Amino acid sequence: MKNRLEEIRKQQGISQGELAAALEVSRQTIGSLENGRYNPSILLAFKIARYFGMNIEEVFIYEEDEKA
Repeated sequence: MKNRLEEIRKQQGISQGELAAALEVSRQTIGSLENGRYNPSILLAFKIARYFGMNIEEVFIYEEDEKA
């Protein structure tokens, strides 16, 4: 799953540390999300979207597996 987290965060002038503190996760978690190494739980995805006042679909891009 791709996401626009880094783009959105930078547009709003928020550091990884500030976002991590607001979401009660580590800065490393934010970095891993931005680099695509980690997909968030549905709860964390909702928290991120709500933090930015967006829908989940505006932050996270779901791509169906082409093999399906």
